[in-house]
Amino acid sequence: MKKVLSGNEAFARAAFEAGAGVVSSYPGTPSTEITEHAAHYKELYTEWATNEKVAMEVAIGASLGGKRAMTCMKHVGLNVASDPIMTLSYTGVNAGLVAVVADDPNMYSSQNEQDSRHYARFGKMPMFEPADSAEAKRFTKEAFDLSEEFCTPVLVRSCTRVSHTQTVVELEDRAEAPHFEPENNIPKWVMIPANARKRHRIVENRLLELQELAEGDKYNNYVIRDKSVGVICAGVTYNYVREANPEASTLKLDMVWPLPMEKIKKFSKLVDKLYVVEELDPFFETEITAAGIAIEHIDRSLCGELSVDAVRALFNSEEYEVEPDMSLPFRPPSMCPGCSHRGIFYAINRLKLFVTGDIGCYTLGLLPPLKAINTTVCMGASIGMAHGLDKASENMSEKSVAVIGDSTFLHTGINSLINTVYNNGHSTVIILDNGITGMTGHQPNAGTGCDIHGAPTVKIDYVNLCKSIGVKPENIRVTDPFDIAACMEVLKEETSKKEPSVIITNKPCIFADRSVVDKPYFIHEDKCSGCRICTRLGCPAILWKEEDRVAYIDENLCTGCHLCIKVCKFGAIEQRSK
Repeated sequence: MKKVLSGNEAFARAAFEAGAGVVSSYPGTPSTEITEHAAHYKELYTEWATNEKVAMEVAIGASLGGKRAMTCMKHVGLNVASDPIMTLSYTGVNAGLVAVVADDPNMYSSQNEQDSRHYARFGKMPMFEPADSAEAKRFTKEAFDLSEEFCTPVLVRSCTRVSHTQTVVELEDRAEAPHFEPENNIPKWVMIPANARKRHRIVENRLLELQELAEGDKYNNYVIRDKSVGVICAGVTYNYVREANPEASTLKLDMVWPLPMEKIKKFSKLVDKLYVVEELDPFFETEITAAGIAIEHIDRSLCGELSVDAVRALFNSEEYEVEPDMSLPFRPPSMCPGCSHRGIFYAINRLKLFVTGDIGCYTLGLLPPLKAINTTVCMGASIGMAHGLDKASENMSEKSVAVIGDSTFLHTGINSLINTVYNNGHSTVIILDNGITGMTGHQPNAGTGCDIHGAPTVKIDYVNLCKSIGVKPENIRVTDPFDIAACMEVLKEETSKKEPSVIITNKPCIFADRSVVDKPYFIHEDKCSGCRICTRLGCPAILWKEEDRVAYIDENLCTGCHLCIKVCKFGAIEQRSK
């Protein structure tokens, strides 16, 4: 049976067909949908972990217990999971373990553009890179087999285009996975130095065996067409090369680490000129050049993703730059109408606070007119940075606060708050609890009270959690983010203290709880003074009529959150009765 699947659907299907037992992940674009689709297969135990490190450790435990396991994350998530997976390379696995990592060239939803291939080399682990959904399924299934054959974790690298593009996939039945008893092997699994030194030798020998596999006929095959041009490529760039230069000979690398250097040398002798086409870092180019193989250097940008037109321009020695379509109206990203974060950001802006921000949809608070975020680095960084800022800037004219979402606080923020309390900090931390993991598509987390399947489970109580960390009860405030006056008062009080304090907002994301949506508002044009204070909320439903110098509300967008009436001083805004 054939079916059109996205790359992410195909990765999930691969886990099912390969007989995997456990999938643990943390949502991160462009990898999120893999685990969401895996949850549809009742044969798979699936969960949202609190972060990628935990997800990796759950997968390791499942492998140790005899079940094939998969964990999925975006490229920056692999940074979080790098601690356990680097040592897992030494211990090896019991049942097969596959980690799918989705890179984000062009940073459509990321804070950096790192190239995950370096982790395969760094950790001495094999890595596959599929070019489409069919290969996503095939390579992931084979990764489980390879993991068990060579006793190694296996990385499978995706990217935004592969994860979110749909191609035809041949569906197969679920296979019975090999049976593994839970393993109790201290020299293998307990990485004290004496054991780790022995395991390191095993890792190096394993890499040589994997090199032999890469040189064989199963992977990394070349096709000779026009011998004047040979191109080495992998993944989605192979598709670009085939369309941009269909006559070129190609060596398509399925296993991007370890590289098949002997095969590359052989291919280089069959073509007149050898090129390497790859996105982001010159990973292949550096390794191939270091091996003494001559290639034609292509002067390309190390930033952004490639395309068919971009690859065509490379071979024609032309500069290629994506020009925006100026016929389309400019539409900057913004928080949704009715977003529960808007009121607190408005209050922060009014008080001119310096904000160390974090990763989530609330990061959009940096944009005008709110302009309420000053830093964004990585998951959980806001609290630690606020503490450091406070310690380094005792005489800072602007008071600072840390802003972090509920899921991000659970991901990596808790340890930072412990550090602030333990080290006698005096930061004010704002936990934006909207009851969901918003930015990646509204996945549940440990603070929502339900699991990945919607089944009820324990719900984290942030107030008691902060108390247990050591924040004084009188310094923990819960506030309605739509009550701007109350938000401003709480912010003034808590930022004036010389000890740690926490402010928790308590309204849900409108997509997590539609019951908060109310009748829309409208503006009486004859009462509108044109002060534009309502437009400073940054609500997409509130627009400005330049010709009439009045504001108006798009009632198709308005969610009736009541925020605009809190700032209008002229009684110009009213709610519809029906």
